[in-house]
Amino acid sequence: MDDPEEPRWLTDEEMQTWLALLSVLIRLPAALDRQLQRDAGISHFEYQVLAGLSMSPERTMRMSELASFSDGSLSRLSHVVGRLEKRGWVRRTPDPADGRYILAVLMEEGWKQVVATAPGHVDAVREFVFDPLTKAQTRQLRDIGRRITRATDPDDTCLE
Repeated sequence: MDDPEEPRWLTDEEMQTWLALLSVLIRLPAALDRQLQRDAGISHFEYQVLAGLSMSPERTMRMSELASFSDGSLSRLSHVVGRLEKRGWVRRTPDPADGRYILAVLMEEGWKQVVATAPGHVDAVREFVFDPLTKAQTRQLRDIGRRITRATDPDDTCLE
């Protein structure tokens, strides 16, 4: 009988799987960051902010929603948006519908940056993630990612 106070240790297979996933979680963001720094002079987080705004209606999003989309704190996002503002890529403005919120708006120069950066980023994502996988493995990875995301954040709406 299992001892309820004994930890549920990982099996050998689970440990191998966990270490493989951990390696991906560490190495993939670093590889994407290197590609974006090399090709566009921006971090992966900065790109996520720009891309999130580029996909939003009127290229505008509340800072709180953008923080959630980019998986960053409001403080981190505020610093990054400040840097992007200095480049003329983003501006902040009070939300006219509710002045308690601040909107981030992608400016034309920021849009041009996204358009110029996206092809190289997509090539890197394809090289690192999709090219090594079969179509069936890609579907499995999508399903696995959704399951893990739901387990860690049941309220997540990004995957719908």
